[in-house]
Amino acid sequence: MTDIVNFQDVVKRYPRSQTALDGVSLSLARGEMAFLTGHSGAGKSTLIKLIGLIERPTRGRVIINGTDLSQVKRHQIPRYRQRLGLIFQNDNLLFDRTVFDNVALPLVIRGLSHRDIQRRVRAALHTVGLLDHERKLPITLSGGEQQRVGIARAVVNRPYLILADEPTGNLDPELAADIMSLFMRLNEGGTSVLIATHALDLVRHLGHRRIALDHGHIDAPRNTPA
Repeated sequence: MTDIVNFQDVVKRYPRSQTALDGVSLSLARGEMAFLTGHSGAGKSTLIKLIGLIERPTRGRVIINGTDLSQVKRHQIPRYRQRLGLIFQNDNLLFDRTVFDNVALPLVIRGLSHRDIQRRVRAALHTVGLLDHERKLPITLSGGEQQRVGIARAVVNRPYLILADEPTGNLDPELAADIMSLFMRLNEGGTSVLIATHALDLVRHLGHRRIALDHGHIDAPRNTPA
């Protein structure tokens, strides 16, 4: 099975800061779902940012879906990101736009037809259980519902890989479990999923591999199924 994510001896150092990742090698198989765990500052967010080309490695190779990211030029980054589903703890929704318009934004940027936008947005909202909320403003929704809007926006482009950085950090345990169940359903549909989380109690028994980071290193003994 082809790896969708492949890190080869990756180092990331920030200017005037400590090393965030130090010799990290890991892979995520196509169609796999895994959790990236570790303490605050372990390097989880940095790893997600390297895949999303928000940051570049200091050394080493990051290969995503067969593409060596060192070969992706700056002007090519927006196109590269179109097939990634990026989800963050703060979902950066536009609160003066409806739920529908928030989810449609990536498709509008791509220049899709009005008909295609309508179809894809409603399919994404149906997936996250918010089809009847499409005309509401995000400010009127609960925290869990807002996170679902962010997920719908991330999957509307039909990504081959979903990257989520602490997607349940602001949610209570019940809502957090609900969001994780949604990611598992997306994975069951064939999408690869990598989730950075510190919520060990939440992911420990979900049956997916846990890749543990510790001060920028892979914690090998815990790089096993949760």
